[in-house]
Amino acid sequence: MKKVVLCIFLLSQVLPGQAQSHPLNSSEIYLGLQRLATVGNVMYIAAHPDDENTLLITWLAKEKKVRTAYYAMTRGDGGQNLIGPEQDEYVGLIRTHELLEARKIDGGEQYFSRAVDFGFSKSTDEALLLWGKEKILEDLVYRIRKFRPDVMINRFPPDERAGHGHHSASAVLSKEAFDAAADPRRFPEQLKEVEVWQPKRLVWNTFGRGFTNTAPEGESYVEVPLGEYNPVLGEAYTEIAARARSKHRSQGFGSAPTRSERSDYLVHIKGTPASKDIFDGIDLSWRRVDGGQKIALLLDQVIGKFDFRKPAASVPDLVKIYGFINSLPESVYKYEKLDECRELIFACAGLYLEVSASTNSTSPGQSVKLFSTAVNRSDLPVEVKELKITGAVSRDTVLNTRLENNKNSEVVFDVKIPANAEITQPYWMKESKETGKYRISDEKLRNQPMAPDPLWAEYTLSILGENLTYRHPVKYKYTEPSRGEIYKYLEIRPEIMLNFEQNVFIFTEGQAKTVGVVAKNNLAANKATVSLKLPEGWTCTPASVGVEFTEKDQEKPVYFTVTPGKNTREATISAVAVNARGTYDHAYRHISYEHIPELNVFPKAAARAINLDVKIAGKKVGYVMGAGDEVAQSLMQIGYEVTFLDENSIKGDLSRLDAIIIGVRAYNTKDWLANSQKLLLEYVQNGGNLLVQYQTQAFYGKIKTNELGPYPMTIGRGRVTEEDAAVQFLNPQDPVLNYPNRITARDFEGWVQERGLYFAQEWSDKYTTVLAMKDKGETKQEGSLLYTRYGKGNFVFTGLSLFRQLPAGVPGAYRLIANLISMKK
Repeated sequence: MKKVVLCIFLLSQVLPGQAQSHPLNSSEIYLGLQRLATVGNVMYIAAHPDDENTLLITWLAKEKKVRTAYYAMTRGDGGQNLIGPEQDEYVGLIRTHELLEARKIDGGEQYFSRAVDFGFSKSTDEALLLWGKEKILEDLVYRIRKFRPDVMINRFPPDERAGHGHHSASAVLSKEAFDAAADPRRFPEQLKEVEVWQPKRLVWNTFGRGFTNTAPEGESYVEVPLGEYNPVLGEAYTEIAARARSKHRSQGFGSAPTRSERSDYLVHIKGTPASKDIFDGIDLSWRRVDGGQKIALLLDQVIGKFDFRKPAASVPDLVKIYGFINSLPESVYKYEKLDECRELIFACAGLYLEVSASTNSTSPGQSVKLFSTAVNRSDLPVEVKELKITGAVSRDTVLNTRLENNKNSEVVFDVKIPANAEITQPYWMKESKETGKYRISDEKLRNQPMAPDPLWAEYTLSILGENLTYRHPVKYKYTEPSRGEIYKYLEIRPEIMLNFEQNVFIFTEGQAKTVGVVAKNNLAANKATVSLKLPEGWTCTPASVGVEFTEKDQEKPVYFTVTPGKNTREATISAVAVNARGTYDHAYRHISYEHIPELNVFPKAAARAINLDVKIAGKKVGYVMGAGDEVAQSLMQIGYEVTFLDENSIKGDLSRLDAIIIGVRAYNTKDWLANSQKLLLEYVQNGGNLLVQYQTQAFYGKIKTNELGPYPMTIGRGRVTEEDAAVQFLNPQDPVLNYPNRITARDFEGWVQERGLYFAQEWSDKYTTVLAMKDKGETKQEGSLLYTRYGKGNFVFTGLSLFRQLPAGVPGAYRLIANLISMKK
């Protein structure tokens, strides 16, 4: 008997960009057979999550049947978050999974470079400089050589039409990588693993102003009809693409499907121009592969006689095709098509193979109970020869079990996690990032969305005399009464996790403060000693606290009284737990949204400590939460009593509040806020202090952009992206800059990502402006902070990115917002 072993994943323990497969129905199997008969690859390239054209990806994957990848330069970690408080790399983690969910729908694969999204960039040069052009180019060249696309497609042009320095930089890198991938002198160290590759052509997926799809003027192009209806799938590609696009919820990109004609236009950039079709001159059949002719002929027969009611009838021919492919010379197409053929064999046979865990979390050295399920829903002779679990202490099970039609074969067994197993982490977040890019210690993970799961199940099956191996990650699954069956990642966690009760602790004028740490247990029973690591000159009592746990997931708070050092303005406080088995210094960060898998991250257990000289006048603040907003929690740190206002409470007595603050993009995300505008302005008129943080130009509901304040003002797109840009005080004696804290240039030191965004563009002369600033080479802007007296109170608008600075622990941001809140006094 000939043994053929195939792993879904081409490199041991390395995930591809493809999402985990789902059971295929007959229509999907039929399209899968057509895809198996198509030999060709396309790579779509842009800068961020949500930049990709899901419609074109859908059309390529499901109409042209080519293997299609989206390569994003960044994970979108510098973008905004409309659905929760996560920022920076945590937003990037959410957006990574939004991309993976979108690819499950549109049929593409997902890859990344190591570049960090550092926020809005106004120039290509800035993006390439901060990213480190050569390293990001190397990442892209590697994926081109590995993926071997026939066609590369840019979403953006390499100039100011792209509208963002990251966008244009992605086009510049793509154009250079097109040639570099074929040049053995470029990145020659890669050639130990991959070969040089020259795509046929590079094109730009052109667009007009506002991403309209009009034919470009003065340029030759290929028109691509994307609005076609696919009767096998029962949807138009526009409908499928809208569902994929709508997975980008953190960016507010829910899309309604269209059902009509739609064309995109592809403008030639490099390589051999196409005249009528994007694949002009490219053989997408098996004829391009030596020995592929007989595979093509047999596939034509399988497709021609495919029975939607009896897909199992195709298995014998697919097993033959599988053997033919496996006998071909080594090539990227060989392994791509072995994957596809093996999936089709299992789908046609109605096989269900799964190993699930009894828990979603374990720790190094612990045992996990696993449940194996195998079902053959056909009359084909299928035998489970062996089940192997990789990632655990060696566990192979010889079964030799014949699977009868529609009868479940179950096995329950325990495996042990190695004592040296790594904690489950997004691989790019394991180390502190460099300026502009993530550190990746394991280059095998280059370009991948995520690191591989810790445990894998590997079934060896005999089907019609051929031995095939099916491999998939072990997950945890459970039934939630309101949602049904839910899958979670199986995670290896530290035995003990330590979460500070706050990310930033503000110490005012050197006074001692209580610092709380919550210890979380991951074993059935455990005990340890928890202590703090403090900078020189800082002290705490007690020196350590013992904790004892009697069950898994139990949490216990411990408290320390910390006194800051006299000459230290900012510091880092770390927490550590010690027991007989080791030392634990990781925290626990939970991310849960319905549209993506539940995620947990285990960063170092650390908090920022600021020894801050800040005064406040007035303590009672009403707060309307915005998008991705942690400002209110920061205000509590310096002594404010915060009342959260909603659609009902804002109709109550507001006079008791010293100030009301509107969170970032609250007018964009809360429909009721526009209807409350009259109440807010009456509050100001009667002596209140209203502070509105940045809002964007769109989605104002019933309120117009010039009605945010009591006098006309409009919001523009002005921003200052250089976080260290010089700040000019237009009137140093202005009360905003002097009461109750004197604001100086020092208060603008240490800002992160940007100075601000969506500044006021035009305003009535009744407003007073306070600050001026600009990026290099630009004219100064004065719309970052303005205020006006209205009746007995004050209205303040600011586009300064306080929503980033306060959670990041920037001292000057606390002093400045205290002054804005205190204007009434």
